[in-house]
Amino acid sequence: MTAYELAQVNIARLKAPLDTPLLKDFVDNLDPVNADADAADGFVWRLQSDEGDATAISVFDDPWLIVNLSVWRDTDALTAFMYQGRHREMLSRRRAWFERVEEAMTTLWWVPAGHRPAVTEAENRLLHLRAHGPAPYAFTLRTSFPPGAAGGTRGADRSATSPA
Repeated sequence: MTAYELAQVNIARLKAPLDTPLLKDFVDNLDPVNADADAADGFVWRLQSDEGDATAISVFDDPWLIVNLSVWRDTDALTAFMYQGRHREMLSRRRAWFERVEEAMTTLWWVPAGHRPAVTEAENRLLHLRAHGPAPYAFTLRTSFPPGAAGGTRGADRSATSPA
C-alpha cells in the first residue's frame, strides 16, 4: 500500500457569476469533467458539496474564487488526467471564464494515504508556495518533490524529521 498520496489544489478567479451566459459552457461541463476525474486511473478523492462539485465552497473568503481540491495516487496520474480528453479541452478555454492572475493559483503536496485535506490546509499550502516558492511542503508539477519529504500534514515547521 502506498504510504503517501498527492493532494492538489487549484483556484480560479471568475470573470462573472456562475449563473451568467459567460460561464454557461464551464458550468455545463462541470459534471462531465468531474465524472471523468472520478473514473480516472489514480484518482482518489475530490472535495465536493452536496451538489457534487465545489463551486459553492469558499476559498480565501473571496466569492469570486472557486476551488478544486483533490487527491491522486501520484503526479503521473494527475498529469495524465489534466492533459487529456474533456479536461484538456476545458483547460484550453480557461481564459474565457477566469481572470489572469499573476500569483500562484495551484499547488501540490503529499499527504498520508487516507488523509482528505480541508480547504484551510490547501489555502496554507498555496500561501506557502507563494511566499517561498516550490519546496517539499508545497510544490508544482514543474518542480516536484518525493513523497514524505515534508513530513505529511505537519505544519510549515520543517525542523521535524521526515520519514525515511
